[in-house]
Amino acid sequence: MARRKQVTPMQRINSGEIMQTPFQAPERRAVYTNGHIPQVSTKARARNSTQTLKPQPGQSSLLALLICVSGIYASFLTWGILQERITTTTYTARAFPSLPVLRQPRPQTESFRFPIVLNTIQALFAFISGSLYLLFKTGGRSYNILPSSAALPPLLLVTLTTTLASPFGYASLAHVDYLTFVLAKSCKLLPVMALHVTLFRKRYPLSKYLIVLTVTGGVALFTLYHPPKTGGKAKPSQSSSLYGLSLLGINLLFDGLTNTVQDHIFQSPQHYGKSSGPQMMVILNLLGTLVMSAYLLITPYIPPTLLPAFVRTDTHELAQAIAFLNRHPEVLKDVLAFCACGAIGQLFIYATLERFSSLLLVTVTVTRKMLTMLLSVLWFGHRLGRGQWMGVGLVFGGIAAEAYVQNLEKKSKGRKKVGDKDR
Repeated sequence: MARRKQVTPMQRINSGEIMQTPFQAPERRAVYTNGHIPQVSTKARARNSTQTLKPQPGQSSLLALLICVSGIYASFLTWGILQERITTTTYTARAFPSLPVLRQPRPQTESFRFPIVLNTIQALFAFISGSLYLLFKTGGRSYNILPSSAALPPLLLVTLTTTLASPFGYASLAHVDYLTFVLAKSCKLLPVMALHVTLFRKRYPLSKYLIVLTVTGGVALFTLYHPPKTGGKAKPSQSSSLYGLSLLGINLLFDGLTNTVQDHIFQSPQHYGKSSGPQMMVILNLLGTLVMSAYLLITPYIPPTLLPAFVRTDTHELAQAIAFLNRHPEVLKDVLAFCACGAIGQLFIYATLERFSSLLLVTVTVTRKMLTMLLSVLWFGHRLGRGQWMGVGLVFGGIAAEAYVQNLEKKSKGRKKVGDKDR
């Protein structure tokens, strides 16, 4: 049987056309030209280059974390220096301003001791700075500071816990020794985690509990072995009473509630609406300013028997603070700088809380004081004891372990997403 001549000569077809699957691109007519190379359009090339240059989520989150942590450390390091200057600087009070200096009686010294007034001014500054940042972030199109009416009750709870935590902490210092106070404040991670587990039924892996205990133990060790300041007479040790420990426990409970409830609001947009860091900063500082201003204006007219014992001595704090600033106007510069640093620091705090979690935020704030003391020791050429080096090792070991665990979790999630796409 004679062979028939092939009507159409055999052509080479691009391998990409053979391997192309129906769901990747619609079927198109093949171009039968030897050596044909399909041309990529300019738009497609620009889209591909944009996708290539787009930063990975892990890189952007790490950069955001570094910026937030650096901002918190820088602003609150300055804030702490100014706070110490405001509260420890003594000013000479002239009993009779009309008399010459030489004829004045024995001079008396006084210091700025008005924490509620200081916190009120700081809350006002934070409200203004948060409002400006919110307007900048939205391009001036929106100033919605309340995500929903359902978010108002937990926000009021956070306002009360934030406002009351500081007075209970200061009051406990009169009834517990300073070492107990500092060690308890070093363990702020524990009540935050405990409230997450008990109130919001959140579950953590075993590694998270071990890391929190490691960091807490490291900060406590470093604080315990930190040498006392030289100079001056050492104060006799003061026993801690049950009343003082109760006040300190309430302070830690309020601190824990503040962080956990804020975290819950951020992570429950289906209940409270989607909240941003600037929104929460603005609404909480507005509520805080109103609550503390009402306290300063109302307490002079409340009968002392209806007030707690540690409030009765400060019922005229606003009038006393105004009189102090009139006598010593030079302290006003430090007060305004202190409030500005606190307001800037809150911008970074709420950015951290919005992007990450309250547990990480408390880790940053707890280790901040230890790192401040460590930098002070290294800057002035002091030496760390064995116990302090052990505390430093535990803290940084816990932080490194947390970073390693999070890296493993990200890799496992990435592999899981790839497996889901292949199915």
